[in-house]
Amino acid sequence: MKTLSLKLPAELEAKLARIALEQEVSKSSLVREAIAEYVREPSSPTEGSFLAQARDLGGCVEAVEDLSTNPAHLRGLGE
Repeated sequence: MKTLSLKLPAELEAKLARIALEQEVSKSSLVREAIAEYVREPSSPTEGSFLAQARDLGGCVEAVEDLSTNPAHLRGLGE
């Protein structure tokens, strides 16, 4: 394995150190993973519908639950 040296701003190094400690891995390992992800070849388009691709996003937004049925929220609609 080749060695690469780089300079990091103190704030970035502190974040890297904190994450490495939390995940119980070395900072070098984290940097290798990040670089590998950055230079990874784009994958081919995923199969399936948009709904299938966005399935994990369902319910991730907090909003008024009765927005479409409560008359208070419908005032002025269509004017």
